[in-house]
Amino acid sequence: MQSLTLPKFAANPPPPFFFRCAAHAPHRHSISLSLQSENNITETMDRLTSAARLMIVSDLDHTMVDHHDPENLSLLRFNALWEANYRNNSLLVFSTGRSPTLYKELRKEKPMLTPDITIMSVGTEITYGNAMVPDNGWEECLNHKWNRNIVTEETSKFSELKLQSETEQRPHKVSFYVQKDKAEEVTKALSTRLAERGLDVKIIYSGGMDLDILPQGAGKGQALAYLLKKLKSEDKLPVNTLACGDSGNDAELFSIPDVHGVMVANAQEELLQWHAANAKGNPKIIHATERCAAGIIQAIGHFNLGPSTSPRDVTDLLDSKESVDPAYEVVKLFLFFEKWRRGEIENSEANLAKMKDFCCPSGAFIHPSGVEKSLQDCISSLRTCYGDKQGKQFRIWVDQVIPVQVGSDSWLVRFKRWELSGEEQQCRLTTVLLSSKDVSVAQGLKSMYVHQTWLDGAAAAKEDSSTCFF
Repeated sequence: MQSLTLPKFAANPPPPFFFRCAAHAPHRHSISLSLQSENNITETMDRLTSAARLMIVSDLDHTMVDHHDPENLSLLRFNALWEANYRNNSLLVFSTGRSPTLYKELRKEKPMLTPDITIMSVGTEITYGNAMVPDNGWEECLNHKWNRNIVTEETSKFSELKLQSETEQRPHKVSFYVQKDKAEEVTKALSTRLAERGLDVKIIYSGGMDLDILPQGAGKGQALAYLLKKLKSEDKLPVNTLACGDSGNDAELFSIPDVHGVMVANAQEELLQWHAANAKGNPKIIHATERCAAGIIQAIGHFNLGPSTSPRDVTDLLDSKESVDPAYEVVKLFLFFEKWRRGEIENSEANLAKMKDFCCPSGAFIHPSGVEKSLQDCISSLRTCYGDKQGKQFRIWVDQVIPVQVGSDSWLVRFKRWELSGEEQQCRLTTVLLSSKDVSVAQGLKSMYVHQTWLDGAAAAKEDSSTCFF
């Protein structure tokens, strides 16, 4: 069985540079920090050394992603919650009917996080990490009593079936459109014909129009069962698993034993009918009252799976000092910056003072352009860009926030810092050095150093590095 691989930073980083901070006087010492490149994040190996605290397995369209929410607020709320509280010790799995091509298109359109595992093409493809390394063992499982040529031949005899785009035709999935009033009749007739030809297939109708033909052993549910079995074999079975969906092809996810499930508020009739017939009395499956990602957050709280208050829902963000948590501090920092530029928090010296209190007096910031400024000067320069994005489409979110303790009182935190301005997305690979030296829980952590580089080396010529420095 292929070993489960998850993303981490490269074992062999680029040459280091050094930074000193007076906060450690009188014992001043240099801390080696690695310049980031995309390779630091795309390398894959076992990230979790023990069982995941929580594994969320979520459909994308109309579940994690709300296509009727132009501001993507529920998705951004989930992003902040996950990166602040779960990324470092949990697993995020996207389970979508989309092919790899359409999945990648969605990632360019929406402010999505990077999952640890991606299940695509209605459970017929499983990949791991940023590099989306395929699970060859799963592909071998699906070959039993499957012949794509026979499927293509038999389906051509049904005029009611309209072939979907070429990108949606996969080695173990043949996909069509069919009118809702024809779906049941076609499904029954087609099942009989394919069985007569010696195949063992599964036909899934979802979304009121999509008909997918898969090997009998495929599907979102079987893919999840396969993952759980693999994790168990490595003594990494998650403490809790939460499955999330909205349509018929998600029903299988809720059939896996010992898995919590949430049907989001906007779940389609076909899934609600399945639930009424098969799982109405199951207390582990709920129908949320919130749409899409907000329903997922609601389910986390309902089942007591962990923190369920997103940092985006905290009004006194800078005053929130419940614990010394590097990931939470990073999420707060960039969320403050977004709200500052959108003019959603008060333009006051008190707020700037709180931000300065978060920074080491001699700390430094390195902009992707190579310009270096003190962190304190960067905070002071925020006066010039207050509210400059008010009323505009502007969002900031962080992805793959992984803190590593590098000393008794210091953490190196690496992540992707994404910015959406209008329709343009930009990403900076970011390294932050945080310290708890000589500070209390009430004071939080101090930012000693921030370094950013453009993702894939792409420069943003339109941005003036002298303003909006963060």
